[in-house]
Amino acid sequence: MKVFERVAETLAELGVNTVFGVIGSGNYEVTRAMIERGAKYVAARHEGGAASMADAFARVGDSVPAISLHQGCGLTNAITGMTEAAKSGSPMIVLTAEVAASAIHSNFKIAQDRLVESIGAVSMRITAESAARDIELAYRTAVTRRVPVVVNLPLDVQLAESTEQHTPSLPELPLAPAPSSRAIAALVELIEASERPVIVAGRGARSAGAELRDLGETAGALLATSAVARGLFNGDPYSLDISGGFSTPLAVQSIQDADLIVSFGSALNMWTMRHGTLIGDATKVVQIDDDALAPGRHRPADLGIVGDAAETARAAAQLLREHNSGATRYRTEELRQAIAAEGRWNLVPYDDLGDDERIDPRTLTIALNDILDADRVVAVDSGNFLGYPSAFLDIPDENGLVFSQAFQCVGLGLASAIGAAYAQPERLPICGTGDGGALMAAAELETVVRLGLPMVVIVYNDAAYGAELHHFGETSHDLGFITFDDTDFAAIARGYGFTAATVRGVDDLDAVKEWVAGPRDTPLLIDAKIARMESWWLAEAFKGH
Repeated sequence: MKVFERVAETLAELGVNTVFGVIGSGNYEVTRAMIERGAKYVAARHEGGAASMADAFARVGDSVPAISLHQGCGLTNAITGMTEAAKSGSPMIVLTAEVAASAIHSNFKIAQDRLVESIGAVSMRITAESAARDIELAYRTAVTRRVPVVVNLPLDVQLAESTEQHTPSLPELPLAPAPSSRAIAALVELIEASERPVIVAGRGARSAGAELRDLGETAGALLATSAVARGLFNGDPYSLDISGGFSTPLAVQSIQDADLIVSFGSALNMWTMRHGTLIGDATKVVQIDDDALAPGRHRPADLGIVGDAAETARAAAQLLREHNSGATRYRTEELRQAIAAEGRWNLVPYDDLGDDERIDPRTLTIALNDILDADRVVAVDSGNFLGYPSAFLDIPDENGLVFSQAFQCVGLGLASAIGAAYAQPERLPICGTGDGGALMAAAELETVVRLGLPMVVIVYNDAAYGAELHHFGETSHDLGFITFDDTDFAAIARGYGFTAATVRGVDDLDAVKEWVAGPRDTPLLIDAKIARMESWWLAEAFKGH
């Protein structure tokens, strides 16, 4: 058995059954070997797209994905998407070919290990004597450290004979540390002393929704999430939805008025806490995380607890019951009614800024929210438009939003939507992107069509780099390099095989309704000519720049 076959066999035994990539001479054999062993191969048009697809799959799927890359340039093309994954804690195996050690003058030779390590990923290298053990270690590292692991496959080693006798064992995920009884007692003491507690859940608490709901009810606390954990508290009458830049005015006021903020698995960074403005001068802060380095990393915490989110919430709720100290606290009838009336952006009144040529992006997104399937998975790109699909489109649960913003790179949204579609195949995949991001990622439009995905791509098209336009374009000279002639995305999409609609007003959405009611045998792109508006969330974000 060749080493590349041993690699493929070991990955199959470990349950890695979905691989994204672009084929080149260096990764052809190992990719083919994975397909022969049952893996589903998703061919991207660009390695950067493959990386973003795998990142999204890792976030909302149920297995660890792989990426297959050519040596040198294949890896460098993928590096931005891999950086987003590394910063977001997405576990994946990256198989990248590498020139032989003797090929010192190869045009493909770069220091792949140093490049990979510079972005926060882990680099490993296969040997013929230990290929299966190397892959098993890479897999264990990915799932335990929640990080992309790059496995370098030297060309000469791939083709060597493997005589290794090793059967990999599927590693169990490590148990998160149990919180100490002293820590639970300190947390309960702070809750009992509070009048207006708020629980904020982040990525690290996405599997603890039931326990956090129970604690919220027992403690009389309001509930909120970071953007990446949105949907965790859907349906709860005391959920404020998102904490941070996307907060509704009611959520902002309610969190600022809190006297205790209890964070579960959230970094409490500048985005989730609005540069700290959501924390009052007298507010106590508790930060709970399974990473011992997390509490206090971004802002001071009065109490830091290292422990599993679900276990900590369960223990705190139990102790509160033992103390008979359950209370209404922040869960008043007045606030419940206020949340029902204005606790989501779709309910917040606004002055429509659209005209005959351009639609207000809020009006557009609220209308699309009602038209498109409720059972959906939404992936968003980065840019001035970002808050509209992220906050105005409802999602079914905590696996309904792929929010790839850790590296804040424009152009990742479309590929992320493809990965999300494979991770959540029963749901309607929706991509929200700007005109800048859509042009950067346009090659993957062909991928959507070729794969037969019934995807909806919403292009928020203001013919500008909107963030720069509204926050840095102060003179006519400045505007000259951040505004553009309008692009006909509908025509581009039809060229790839999409059904397409140009939308300037709500009446133009009839074409979307027809697609929704039809056979959906082609994907749909909506070229939404939106009004040039300063986004409220960016106005808040740029205060810290």
